[in-house]
This record gives sequence, C-alpha cells and structure tokens, in this order.
Amino acid sequence: MRDIIKKSLLQTERCFNDPAFLNIILGGTDMDYKKTAMEKHEQWKGKIEVVSRAKLDTLEDLAIAYTPGVAEPCIAIKKDPELSFKLTRRWNTVAVVTDGTAVLGLGDIGPEAGMPVMEGKCVLFKKFGGVDAVPICIRSKKPDEIVNAISLIAGSFGGINIEDIAAPRCFEIEEKLKAACDIPVFHDDQHGTAVVVLSGIRNALKITGKKPEDVKIAMSGAGAAGTATAKLLLNAGFKNVSLADINGVIASDIEYKDQSLTELSKITNVDKIHGTIKDILVGADIFIGVSAPNLLTEEMVKSMAKDPVIFAMANPVPEIMPEAAKKAGARIVATGRSDYPNQINNVLAFPGIFRGALDVRAKDINIEMKLAAANAIASLVTDDDREKGIIIPSPLSRNIADVVSKAVAEAAVKSGVAKYE
Repeated sequence: MRDIIKKSLLQTERCFNDPAFLNIILGGTDMDYKKTAMEKHEQWKGKIEVVSRAKLDTLEDLAIAYTPGVAEPCIAIKKDPELSFKLTRRWNTVAVVTDGTAVLGLGDIGPEAGMPVMEGKCVLFKKFGGVDAVPICIRSKKPDEIVNAISLIAGSFGGINIEDIAAPRCFEIEEKLKAACDIPVFHDDQHGTAVVVLSGIRNALKITGKKPEDVKIAMSGAGAAGTATAKLLLNAGFKNVSLADINGVIASDIEYKDQSLTELSKITNVDKIHGTIKDILVGADIFIGVSAPNLLTEEMVKSMAKDPVIFAMANPVPEIMPEAAKKAGARIVATGRSDYPNQINNVLAFPGIFRGALDVRAKDINIEMKLAAANAIASLVTDDDREKGIIIPSPLSRNIADVVSKAVAEAAVKSGVAKYE
C-alpha cells in the first residue's frame, strides 16, 4: 500500500509540472496558468484591500469618524464589550488562520507562502457570503503558541476559520480554540469538506434508493477531512463507516499514537475488518476518497455492492478517474475537479455557514448547524438534476449562501448557541 501511494504522489507531482495536463484540468485552453497566475498576482499586489465605509470629505466627517467623536463608542464598548459587535465591523469579520503546513497540495510551505491561498479564501468569503475576511499567517508549528496567538486577537473578529494546518495538530488547535474563544471556530478543511460530502450522499441515495442506516461506507484517508467526514456521517444516521489510511484499516484492537485515530477506531469499522482499503470495499455501497491518486482500481469498484457511489476527491488526480469508475459499474461519481460534474467544493459550504453564524451571533458552529448546512445544499439539487446523475449544485449557483445561511442560523437558534434570533 505504501508503494502504491508513493508512486501515486510522484505521478501527482509530475502532473503539477506538466503544462498540458494543467491546461486540461483548468479548462482545456492554451493559456499557461502558471505564468498567468504569476503575472496577475504581481499586477493585483494582493487580492484583497480595506475600503472605507465612513465618509471623510469634511472636518465634521473626520471629527465623527475619528477624534473626538470616536471616543463615545470606545467608552460604550469599555462598559459593554458586546457592543463591539454593533459599533465596529467585528460582527462581519472572520480571521482566516494558517501556519502554512498543509497548503493545498503543496504541503508544508510556510506561512508567508500560504498567504496567496489565504487571500484567495478571503475573496471567496466576500464574493459568496458577503463576509469580510483577513488572512492571519502564523510563524509557529506549536499548537499552544498558535492557540495563544489567535485567542489574543480574537476580540477583533466575529469568527475564526482555521485553514491548511496539518493533521493531527489541527484537531488539537481547533479543540483548544473552541474552549478559549467566545466566537465560532471552524476548520474548513475538516468540516467544510464533510458538509459537502454529506449533501452529495443525501442526493446519491435518492438515486440509488438506499437508506443511510443500511449502507456500508468505505473511506480512504483518515486525516482532517476523512476524520470529520466520518464523524458527520455517523451523526447523520449512517451506521457502518470504515476508514483505511496508509497503514491499513482503522480498527479498535489496534493501538495508535495518534489520539484522533484512537477515537475513530472506537466509532467506526463495526465489522472489525483488518487489511487495506481493498478489504473494506467488498460489498460497500459508497466509497469516499480523501487520500491519494489512483488508489482505486476497476476491480475494487466491481467488488462493491450494486449501484456503487464513488467520491474520489484526491486532487488533481482522483483515486480513480470518473470514466474508469463508470466503466466498472459506478452509478454516481463525484470528484474534487471542476472539469467533471459533481465537484466537491468547500465554497458550497463555508461562506453560508459563517454568514448564518455571524447573523445570529452564534458562539459555536455545532453539529446541528453542519447537518443543516448539508441538508440545505442537498435541497438545491432538483429531481431533473438527479435524473442526469447530478448530486451537487454548481459552486457558482447564486443562491447557495443565502439558503445555507438561513438554515444554519435557524439551527443555531434551535440548538441554543445563538445570541440573536
């Protein structure tokens, strides 16, 4: 299994350095995307900027927006810090935080090198959710230092989005931040992926006619996204979920140094299977891959139950190409790529989730809110879409964030984590 993954990672590296391949996955044009991206980033000199909401045309304007008038809201906030959400932009501002250790498919490239991605994330927040986001890149790999740095500046923000921090460190950081902050903390690599996957599976089961409690799910990858997806599926009523990582199937009778794997072993693999992904795929109804390219063969797909559903989300090369999966009998196929239908894209989830959480001043983004987001995304797929094999809406659909934010806000109120209704 290790040799297969090493070979796949080498293939992925070659793909990233192959202009012809990049042209194919990015739209099949003759444009050199590497060159163009460098040119545009140099031209933009940053993808975000600060725009004033206050008019400063007269001395009176200046006196109101700054000294002496600004003293009044300062005094009010000193008496009641909660007013910072009404008298400043804090209510609509999210920190996008990274240590640069798991940036896209690039790995540990450092906080400064992660800045272009963090800025891109901020643009997505604004474009799709109307949320102001600020990139925060921290020069530390120590969980306690990262937690301390974020908690010390949390008073400037209405929410914290953790981004591209490697597992298992990301689990500890999220847990400690949730305890330290009174604003929502959300690790999008984990929970955004999980929400979109669940929404797609909801629609896939409507096509196959199977029930959540009856299906068997086999997952490849037990990192941040895999762990969160497995937990959300179990919370959504799925009973039989098994995971395999580079060392084999996660099982309860195996000792793990990684606490997150120990926790997973206690709640997954009800059939107590040992072996590799190949072994848990036998008779499985759904495959979810958040691992490495080319791990899934046609023979493995053929070993699954009737009308198998394949979520092959390794990027840019999935665990199995959609054509091969279909040839082997897959009923539904989803990937992380934009050049195939059913792209699992986190932009479907996080803008609306934060919009809803901020609107009701939620102190947390809990399971109920994540389930509500998944159901809202799933609801945007029509019967006609499903007849065509479509289970995920386009990330460019205009009303996604509105639908998701409303559902998330309602769930926050019902679950008791919202300050406002």
